Amino acid sequence: MAARVFVSRYPRARRGRMAMSERHTYRVLIVDDEQPARQRLRELMDNDPDVGEMMEAENGLDAVEAILQKQPDVVFLDVQMPGLDGLGVIDTIGIERMPVTVFVTAFDQHAVRAFESAAIDYVLKPYGDERMEAAFSRAKARLDDKYVREFGQSVLKLLDNHHLDKPFLDRIVIRERDKTDLIRVESIDCIESAGIYVALHVGRERIIHRAALGELVGRLDPRRFVRVHRSTVVNIDSILHLEPATHGEFDLVLRGGHRVHVSRTFRPLLEARLGQPL
Repeated sequence: MAARVFVSRYPRARRGRMAMSERHTYRVLIVDDEQPARQRLRELMDNDPDVGEMMEAENGLDAVEAILQKQPDVVFLDVQMPGLDGLGVIDTIGIERMPVTVFVTAFDQHAVRAFESAAIDYVLKPYGDERMEAAFSRAKARLDDKYVREFGQSVLKLLDNHHLDKPFLDRIVIRERDKTDLIRVESIDCIESAGIYVALHVGRERIIHRAALGELVGRLDPRRFVRVHRSTVVNIDSILHLEPATHGEFDLVLRGGHRVHVSRTFRPLLEARLGQPL
Protein backbone atom coordinates (compact mmCIF):
# COMPACT_ATOMS: atom_id res chain seq x y z
CA MET A 1 0.00 0.00 0.00
CA ALA A 2 1.29 3.47 -0.85
CA ALA A 3 2.32 5.72 2.00
CA ARG A 4 -0.26 8.21 3.24
CA VAL A 5 1.67 11.45 3.09
CA PHE A 6 -0.41 14.60 3.32
CA VAL A 7 1.06 17.62 1.58
CA SER A 8 0.19 21.31 1.67
CA ARG A 9 2.02 24.31 0.33
CA TYR A 10 1.94 27.98 1.33
CA PRO A 11 -1.22 28.96 3.18
CA ARG A 12 -3.39 31.04 0.86
CA ALA A 13 -2.98 34.27 2.89
CA ARG A 14 0.82 34.17 2.54
CA ARG A 15 1.30 33.10 -1.08
CA GLY A 16 1.35 36.57 -2.62
CA ARG A 17 3.75 38.03 -0.06
CA MET A 18 6.09 35.04 -0.25
CA ALA A 19 6.20 35.17 -4.03
CA MET A 20 6.98 38.87 -4.01
CA SER A 21 9.89 38.58 -1.60
CA GLU A 22 11.18 35.33 -3.21
CA ARG A 23 12.05 34.16 0.31
CA HIS A 24 13.80 30.85 0.51
CA THR A 25 11.61 28.41 2.45
CA TYR A 26 12.10 25.05 4.12
CA ARG A 27 10.27 21.82 3.37
CA VAL A 28 8.91 20.40 6.63
CA LEU A 29 7.70 16.88 7.42
CA ILE A 30 5.59 16.28 10.55
CA VAL A 31 5.51 12.66 11.72
CA ASP A 32 3.10 11.65 14.50
CA ASP A 33 0.48 8.92 14.79
CA GLU A 34 -1.93 11.32 16.55
CA GLN A 35 -3.78 13.77 14.32
CA PRO A 36 -4.19 16.48 17.02
CA ALA A 37 -0.43 16.47 17.57
CA ARG A 38 0.18 16.94 13.84
CA GLN A 39 -2.41 19.71 13.72
CA ARG A 40 -0.78 21.51 16.65
CA LEU A 41 2.58 21.56 14.88
CA ARG A 42 1.00 22.52 11.56
CA GLU A 43 -0.66 25.57 13.15
CA LEU A 44 2.68 26.68 14.59
CA MET A 45 4.46 26.18 11.27
CA ASP A 46 1.74 28.11 9.43
CA ASN A 47 2.82 31.23 11.34
CA ASP A 48 6.47 30.93 10.30
CA PRO A 49 7.35 32.70 7.01
CA ASP A 50 10.33 30.38 6.54
CA VAL A 51 8.08 27.33 6.08
CA GLY A 52 7.13 26.47 2.52
CA GLU A 53 5.84 23.00 1.73
CA MET A 54 4.48 21.05 4.70
CA MET A 55 3.97 17.30 4.72
CA GLU A 56 2.50 14.89 7.27
CA ALA A 57 3.03 11.19 7.90
CA GLU A 58 1.04 9.24 10.48
CA ASN A 59 3.45 6.36 11.02
CA GLY A 60 7.09 5.39 10.68
CA LEU A 61 6.79 3.52 7.37
CA ASP A 62 5.06 6.48 5.72
CA ALA A 63 7.75 8.76 7.16
CA VAL A 64 10.52 6.68 5.58
CA GLU A 65 8.84 6.84 2.18
CA ALA A 66 8.23 10.59 2.51
CA ILE A 67 11.85 11.27 3.46
CA LEU A 68 13.18 9.23 0.55
CA GLN A 69 10.76 10.62 -2.03
CA LYS A 70 10.06 14.18 -0.87
CA GLN A 71 13.45 14.98 0.70
CA PRO A 72 12.26 17.44 3.38
CA ASP A 73 14.72 19.85 4.99
CA VAL A 74 13.40 19.39 8.55
CA VAL A 75 11.55 16.48 10.19
CA PHE A 76 9.55 16.79 13.40
CA LEU A 77 9.54 13.16 14.51
CA ASP A 78 7.51 11.43 17.21
CA VAL A 79 9.38 8.67 19.04
CA GLN A 80 6.68 6.20 20.04
CA MET A 81 4.46 5.12 17.16
CA PRO A 82 2.91 1.74 16.36
CA GLY A 83 4.99 -0.40 14.04
CA LEU A 84 8.14 1.47 13.10
CA ASP A 85 8.91 4.10 15.77
CA GLY A 86 10.90 7.32 15.37
CA LEU A 87 14.25 5.76 16.22
CA GLY A 88 13.45 2.99 13.75
CA VAL A 89 12.90 5.61 11.06
CA ILE A 90 16.42 6.92 11.61
CA ASP A 91 17.84 3.38 11.64
CA THR A 92 16.08 2.66 8.33
CA ILE A 93 17.14 5.87 6.58
CA GLY A 94 20.60 6.08 8.17
CA ILE A 95 21.97 8.96 10.22
CA GLU A 96 23.96 10.41 7.31
CA ARG A 97 20.91 10.55 5.05
CA MET A 98 18.44 11.94 7.60
CA PRO A 99 17.19 15.51 7.25
CA VAL A 100 17.66 17.83 10.23
CA THR A 101 15.56 16.12 12.90
CA VAL A 102 13.65 17.41 15.94
CA PHE A 103 12.16 14.72 18.16
CA VAL A 104 8.74 15.63 19.59
CA THR A 105 7.51 13.17 22.22
CA ALA A 106 5.77 12.71 25.56
CA PHE A 107 8.54 10.40 26.80
CA ASP A 108 11.97 11.54 28.00
CA GLN A 109 13.66 8.15 28.33
CA HIS A 110 14.71 8.15 24.67
CA ALA A 111 16.60 11.46 24.79
CA VAL A 112 20.11 9.99 24.92
CA ARG A 113 19.43 7.65 22.02
CA ALA A 114 17.85 10.50 20.08
CA PHE A 115 20.94 12.71 20.35
CA GLU A 116 23.12 9.74 19.48
CA SER A 117 21.03 9.61 16.31
CA ALA A 118 22.08 13.21 15.51
CA ALA A 119 18.79 14.88 16.48
CA ILE A 120 19.10 18.67 16.67
CA ASP A 121 16.59 18.93 19.55
CA TYR A 122 14.29 16.87 21.78
CA VAL A 123 10.99 18.55 22.63
CA LEU A 124 8.76 17.08 25.32
CA LYS A 125 4.97 17.25 25.07
CA PRO A 126 3.13 19.30 26.10
CA TYR A 127 5.23 22.19 24.82
CA GLY A 128 4.69 25.91 24.48
CA ASP A 129 4.94 27.94 21.30
CA GLU A 130 8.25 29.51 22.33
CA ARG A 131 9.83 26.09 22.97
CA MET A 132 8.93 24.84 19.50
CA GLU A 133 10.00 28.11 17.87
CA ALA A 134 13.39 27.72 19.55
CA ALA A 135 13.69 24.16 18.26
CA PHE A 136 12.85 25.23 14.70
CA SER A 137 15.35 28.10 14.95
CA ARG A 138 18.05 25.59 15.88
CA ALA A 139 17.06 23.43 12.93
CA LYS A 140 17.29 26.38 10.52
CA ALA A 141 20.67 27.38 11.94
CA ARG A 142 21.94 23.84 11.35
CA LEU A 143 20.69 23.98 7.76
CA ASP A 144 22.41 27.33 7.19
CA ASP A 145 25.69 25.95 8.59
CA LYS A 146 25.38 22.90 6.35
CA TYR A 147 24.78 25.12 3.30
CA VAL A 148 27.86 27.22 4.07
CA ARG A 149 30.02 24.11 4.49
CA GLU A 150 28.77 22.66 1.22
CA PHE A 151 29.40 26.00 -0.49
CA GLY A 152 32.96 26.12 0.85
CA GLN A 153 33.61 22.58 -0.31
CA SER A 154 32.24 23.35 -3.76
CA VAL A 155 34.44 26.45 -4.00
CA LEU A 156 37.55 24.45 -3.08
CA LYS A 157 36.63 21.80 -5.60
CA LEU A 158 36.00 24.44 -8.23
CA LEU A 159 39.37 26.08 -7.59
CA ASP A 160 41.08 22.71 -7.66
CA ASN A 161 39.45 21.68 -10.93
CA HIS A 162 40.15 24.87 -12.87
CA HIS A 163 43.46 24.57 -14.67
CA LEU A 164 45.04 26.57 -17.47
CA ASP A 165 42.82 24.82 -20.02
CA LYS A 166 39.69 25.93 -18.17
CA PRO A 167 40.27 29.38 -16.64
CA PHE A 168 37.71 31.65 -15.05
CA LEU A 169 36.10 34.10 -17.43
CA ASP A 170 37.77 37.50 -17.71
CA ARG A 171 35.60 38.65 -20.64
CA ILE A 172 31.98 37.94 -21.56
CA VAL A 173 31.11 38.00 -25.23
CA ILE A 174 27.87 39.88 -26.02
CA ARG A 175 26.69 39.29 -29.57
CA GLU A 176 24.26 41.69 -31.21
CA ARG A 177 23.06 41.98 -34.79
CA ASP A 178 25.66 44.45 -36.00
CA LYS A 179 28.46 44.06 -33.44
CA THR A 180 30.06 41.90 -30.76
CA ASP A 181 31.06 43.46 -27.45
CA LEU A 182 33.54 42.16 -24.90
CA ILE A 183 32.53 42.97 -21.31
CA ARG A 184 35.31 42.81 -18.73
CA VAL A 185 34.09 40.58 -15.90
CA GLU A 186 35.73 42.81 -13.28
CA SER A 187 33.56 45.70 -14.47
CA ILE A 188 30.32 43.82 -13.76
CA ASP A 189 28.64 44.92 -10.53
CA CYS A 190 26.12 42.10 -10.37
CA ILE A 191 24.38 39.47 -12.46
CA GLU A 192 20.66 38.78 -12.11
CA SER A 193 18.33 36.20 -13.62
CA ALA A 194 16.19 37.60 -16.43
CA GLY A 195 13.90 34.79 -17.50
CA ILE A 196 15.98 32.20 -19.34
CA TYR A 197 18.84 34.72 -19.69
CA VAL A 198 20.77 36.98 -17.32
CA ALA A 199 21.12 40.73 -16.92
CA LEU A 200 24.64 42.10 -16.43
CA HIS A 201 24.73 45.37 -14.47
CA VAL A 202 27.77 47.38 -15.51
CA GLY A 203 27.67 50.81 -13.92
CA ARG A 204 24.25 52.20 -14.84
CA GLU A 205 23.95 49.96 -17.89
CA ARG A 206 21.87 46.78 -17.98
CA ILE A 207 22.99 44.25 -20.60
CA ILE A 208 21.09 41.09 -21.48
CA HIS A 209 23.30 38.05 -22.02
CA ARG A 210 21.98 34.82 -23.54
CA ALA A 211 23.13 32.42 -20.82
CA ALA A 212 21.57 30.81 -17.76
CA LEU A 213 22.67 32.07 -14.34
CA GLY A 214 23.67 28.60 -13.14
CA GLU A 215 25.78 28.06 -16.25
CA LEU A 216 27.54 31.41 -15.87
CA VAL A 217 28.21 31.14 -12.13
CA GLY A 218 30.36 28.06 -12.70
CA ARG A 219 32.72 30.12 -14.88
CA LEU A 220 33.14 33.05 -12.47
CA ASP A 221 35.94 33.41 -9.94
CA PRO A 222 34.33 32.68 -6.51
CA ARG A 223 36.94 34.90 -4.87
CA ARG A 224 35.35 37.86 -6.66
CA PHE A 225 31.68 36.86 -7.09
CA VAL A 226 29.31 35.59 -4.40
CA ARG A 227 25.68 34.53 -4.58
CA VAL A 228 23.47 36.66 -2.32
CA HIS A 229 20.10 35.49 -3.57
CA ARG A 230 18.93 32.53 -5.59
CA SER A 231 18.62 34.87 -8.60
CA THR A 232 21.56 37.23 -7.97
CA VAL A 233 25.37 37.10 -7.95
CA VAL A 234 27.37 40.13 -6.79
CA ASN A 235 30.89 41.37 -7.40
CA ILE A 236 32.38 41.86 -3.92
CA ASP A 237 34.44 44.84 -5.13
CA SER A 238 31.27 46.63 -6.25
CA ILE A 239 29.63 46.78 -2.82
CA LEU A 240 29.55 50.33 -1.43
CA HIS A 241 27.46 49.78 1.68
CA LEU A 242 24.67 47.71 3.24
CA GLU A 243 21.25 48.82 4.43
CA PRO A 244 19.17 46.69 6.84
CA ALA A 245 15.84 45.37 5.57
CA THR A 246 13.70 42.96 7.63
CA HIS A 247 13.99 39.55 9.28
CA GLY A 248 17.79 39.48 9.22
CA GLU A 249 17.93 40.46 5.56
CA PHE A 250 19.45 43.58 4.01
CA ASP A 251 20.14 45.37 0.74
CA LEU A 252 23.46 46.05 -0.94
CA VAL A 253 24.07 49.36 -2.69
CA LEU A 254 26.53 48.89 -5.53
CA ARG A 255 28.97 51.32 -7.11
CA GLY A 256 26.73 51.82 -10.16
CA GLY A 257 23.78 52.74 -7.95
CA HIS A 258 22.00 49.41 -8.37
CA ARG A 259 20.44 47.85 -5.25
CA VAL A 260 20.52 44.13 -4.55
CA HIS A 261 18.58 42.22 -1.91
CA VAL A 262 20.48 39.73 0.27
CA SER A 263 18.24 36.92 1.49
CA ARG A 264 18.69 35.44 4.94
CA THR A 265 19.40 32.06 3.34
CA PHE A 266 22.41 33.38 1.38
CA ARG A 267 23.63 35.81 4.03
CA PRO A 268 25.99 33.14 5.54
CA LEU A 269 27.68 32.77 2.13
CA LEU A 270 28.44 36.49 2.01
CA GLU A 271 29.69 36.41 5.60
CA ALA A 272 31.87 33.38 4.79
CA ARG A 273 33.33 35.19 1.78
CA LEU A 274 34.05 38.33 3.84
CA GLY A 275 35.37 36.27 6.75
CA GLN A 276 33.31 38.18 9.31
CA PRO A 277 29.69 38.55 10.46
CA LEU A 278 27.43 41.29 9.15
